[in-house]
Amino acid sequence: MDLRFNKNDDAMRLALSEMRKRLEKIAEGGGKKAIEKQRERNKLTARERIEYLRDKDRPFVEMGAFAGYDMYAEQGGCPAGGTVAGVGYVSGRQCVLVANDQTVKAGAWFPISGKKNLRLQEIAMENHLPIIYLVDSAGVYLPMQDEIFPDKEHFGRIFRNNARMSAMGITQIAAVMGACVAGGAYLPIMSDETLMVEGNGSIFLAGPYLVKAAIGEEVDSETLGGAATHTEISGIADYKFSTEQECLDEVKKIMSRLGAPRLAGFDRVSPIPPRKNPEELYGIFPSDGKPYDMLEVIERLVDDSDFDQFKQEYGKSILCGYARIDGWAVGIVANQRLVLKSKKGEMQMGGVIYNDSADKAARFILNCNQKKIPLVFLQDVTGFMVGSRSEHAGIIKDGAKMVNAVANSVVPKFTIVVGNSYGAGNYAMCGKAYDPRFIYAWPTARIAVMGGDQAARTLLQIQVAAMKAKGKELTSEAEQELLATIKNRYDAQTTPFYAAARLWVDAIIDPLQTRHLISEGIAAANHNPYLDPLRVGVFQV
Repeated sequence: MDLRFNKNDDAMRLALSEMRKRLEKIAEGGGKKAIEKQRERNKLTARERIEYLRDKDRPFVEMGAFAGYDMYAEQGGCPAGGTVAGVGYVSGRQCVLVANDQTVKAGAWFPISGKKNLRLQEIAMENHLPIIYLVDSAGVYLPMQDEIFPDKEHFGRIFRNNARMSAMGITQIAAVMGACVAGGAYLPIMSDETLMVEGNGSIFLAGPYLVKAAIGEEVDSETLGGAATHTEISGIADYKFSTEQECLDEVKKIMSRLGAPRLAGFDRVSPIPPRKNPEELYGIFPSDGKPYDMLEVIERLVDDSDFDQFKQEYGKSILCGYARIDGWAVGIVANQRLVLKSKKGEMQMGGVIYNDSADKAARFILNCNQKKIPLVFLQDVTGFMVGSRSEHAGIIKDGAKMVNAVANSVVPKFTIVVGNSYGAGNYAMCGKAYDPRFIYAWPTARIAVMGGDQAARTLLQIQVAAMKAKGKELTSEAEQELLATIKNRYDAQTTPFYAAARLWVDAIIDPLQTRHLISEGIAAANHNPYLDPLRVGVFQV
C-alpha cells in the first residue's frame, strides 16, 4: 500500500510548506535596507559569511533558526535571535559556526540571542567540536539589559565558556568582521586565534562616544580599536585582512591544520537505505490524532528497515530496540499509539507510559549505556498512566526508574518530537531538560504540560470556581466562550514554532531529514572520547 497519497500526507506537506515560508522570511534578517547597508560597507551578511566559509560538499545543519520567532514585537522583532548558527564542516572538519547578524539591531544581543549563543557553545563543549565565531555585534541590547546581563545563564556565561573550552582543548577561532564592543570584546581575545578585517572590524571596551563621555578623549573607532591598532600596537589580534573573503580564507587554513581528533568509537558500518520508502513518513503520521503504528515510522528511518525489538511482547506502549541509522548503531526508545485487541476488547494506548513500559525502557537505556550505544528517543507521549489502578501498581515509582535512567545515561542521546510531548512524559522521553545532544521537532509536534483540551477544561474549572466564590454565575454559553478563549491561547503555546522560538528544540525539521540529522548528530558526538562511567541513583523497588 502506497502511503504517499492520503490526507495525512497532504496535511504534512501543508505544514512543511508553512514552515518553509516562515524560514524564508527569517532568512531576510533585518530586511533589505539593512542588507543594503552591509553591501555599502563591503560587508557580507551573516548567512553569506557562513556559506563562503563552509565546505559546500558537506551538510550544514542550522540551529535555532526560529529563535525569537514572534517575540519582541515592541522592539521590532529579532529574527533567528540575531544570530545565524549551526553545525557544518570547514576544511573537512566538523565544527560549530556562529555568526552575529548585523542587520538585526546592529547585531545587538537580545535575551534570546544570549540563550542561543550559549546553546551553540554547549553543543561545542558536549561534542568537543571546534567553534568559529564570526563577530559583528553592537553588544547587549541596552533597553533589555536586565534580562541578559547579570544572571548565571546570561551574557557573562559566554566568556566563562570560552575559558572552559580552552581548558578542554577545544579550538576556538574568532573572525572580527564588524563591531565587537564592551564585554563582548573578551570573546575574540579568549579564543585561540583572532582575525580582523581592516576598516570594519573593531574591538574595544568602550566606543568613541563613551570614551569622550567618560574621560573627555576624542578618538575615532579605527585608532581606538581597529585592525591596525590591535595587530601592530596592542597585540590583541593575530591577523589583519583587507577583505572579509581573505579573512575567511585564513580561517579555512587554520582549520585545515588541526590535528586529528580522538574519537569515542561508536560503531558504524556501511549504510544501507531503508527498505520501506521514507517518503511514506508523511502519510503515516495521523493528522487527526488517531492511532498509528510507530514501528512503521521506525522502519522508514533505520537501515534496511531492520529493527531488533527488546522485550517485544512486554510493555507495549513503548518500543525499544536496536538498529542502525546511516550505518551507526543506535538504541531506539519510541512511544507507541496503537489500538490493541485482546480478549477484553480494544484498548487505545494513546502514547501513554504504563508501569511495564517504564520498567522496560529503564532497563533498555541501561543496556545501551553498558554497550556504549547512542540512544534515539522518538517522542509521542501524553504522559504516564493515571487512575487508582496505576497508582496502586506504583506508576510514580516505575516512572522514577525511567527518569533516573535517562538522567544518568552517559551515552549521547538524540530526541525527535514527532507528536505529543506532554507532562512528565517529556522528561522520561529525554526532553530538553535531560541533555539530549540534539533535539528536533517535526511540524506535528506539540509540547506542553498537558493536552489543550484537558488543560483548557482544568483552567476553566478553576476560573469558574473562583467566580462562584465571588457570587458570580456564568451561563453555559459564557462558559463555552471562555473555554474557547482559554483553549486557543493554550494551543498557541503548544506549537513547534512556539517551542523553537524559545529554543526548547534546536530546529523544526522535515521528517525526511530525521535519519540524516541523527547521523550527523552521532558524528558530532563521536568527537568527544570521554564518557563518564555509568552511575545511577537509588531505584525505588
